Amino acid sequence: MWAALITISGYVPVPLTGADYLELLPVRWQPITERGIRLEYRTYNHPVLDPHCGQRSGIASKDGKWEVHYNPHDARQVFVRLTDGQLHEIPWIHRDHVHQPFNDAIWRHVQAEVEQRGDRDQHEADLADALDQLLRRTRHPAGTEHEANHRKKRRARGAVQLPDLPGQRRPLDAEAAPAPAPDWSESLDDLISVDAAAETDASEPEGAGVLPTEAGGYRLWDAEAEAEQW
Repeated sequence: MWAALITISGYVPVPLTGADYLELLPVRWQPITERGIRLEYRTYNHPVLDPHCGQRSGIASKDGKWEVHYNPHDARQVFVRLTDGQLHEIPWIHRDHVHQPFNDAIWRHVQAEVEQRGDRDQHEADLADALDQLLRRTRHPAGTEHEANHRKKRRARGAVQLPDLPGQRRPLDAEAAPAPAPDWSESLDDLISVDAAAETDASEPEGAGVLPTEAGGYRLWDAEAEAEQW
């Protein structure tokens, strides 16, 4: 089977591991400063970066910057390759405040909505707070029950009453009301007696093809008794 697989496909498919997926993420080349890694106005920092702050990566083709892998659909952390050759997870400094993943499009939208009112650190904190509020509204679009009832009342007040078309009339309350449920207890005996009478042939001897009342009640049809008559 090994030889057959190699002959057909030329390779053996192997499931990817978590480390393989990290290697396949997009790459940015960023410096490591005293504040950590700065990416799209977000600061990523961790004690593992302390020995490398202000240092060059040693990769001359990248001007000494460090290899940073990022997830476009979850910007709460990045992964930087340090001198040991491994990718290390570096969290966003506000990751504990924003508990849901977000992408670059959501981040750019928040940047356009929030004005800078302080220094860079304060502005980043304001962005994180606005981002958390936006993600909470997106996750629970209906809001509270009070807000939902308020919106229903507002729509009812603003609803336009359309005029009746020619030949059209609105149903009366009595017509719109559901019909009462039939009283099956009173009509069941009548229905069974009518069906039994219709199935009984007048030319047959009395009691032929039907069960007596003592045997089954209500004179139900007996298929075996009918077969014996034929």
